[in-house]
Amino acid sequence: MPLRRAVRLVAVLNLAYFGIEFAVALSIGSVSLFADSVDFLEDAAVNLLVLAALAWSAKARATVGIVLAGLLLLPALAFVFTLWGKLGHPAAPDAAGLTLAGAGALAVNLACAFILASHRNRGGSLTRAAFLSARNDAVANVAIIAAGAATLLTRSLWPDVVVGVGIALMNLGAAREVWEAAREERREAEP
Repeated sequence: MPLRRAVRLVAVLNLAYFGIEFAVALSIGSVSLFADSVDFLEDAAVNLLVLAALAWSAKARATVGIVLAGLLLLPALAFVFTLWGKLGHPAAPDAAGLTLAGAGALAVNLACAFILASHRNRGGSLTRAAFLSARNDAVANVAIIAAGAATLLTRSLWPDVVVGVGIALMNLGAAREVWEAAREERREAEP
């Protein structure tokens, strides 16, 4: 599949599942699903920016890569915001809803990672950001499914909170990696 079509498809898949997961997160009170849903929205934005920037100069693409590194921080900020509210009203999320939404998210993210895998080393920091987002999100979704099972057994909010922390930390690491790649590209593009 050509890169432009792959990125467009991934953007559409992410935007569609954002709406689903956001609604589920609000209805069951899950901080990890809320952070993951914002991550789907961020992934859609990343892929739309990648799509627009593919035709730009190397220096402009590197600048967009730096912006994308900042966008990768949004799920971490969403998690902190949601956690703050959750700690004021501690209650375990619905375990079945958490698990099912996590499984749906895993299917979408695996599809996106598969679509982007052959392009991850082409297009510099932009395609790397899109691929890393999909790959990291699939890992996070496995953790969300596990949190659903742990919540079912313990009836505690802590499995959900721990997974939310993990998602936030993973996004911080991806943001750092994309930032470094974009800075290197910018140095190489300068005369």
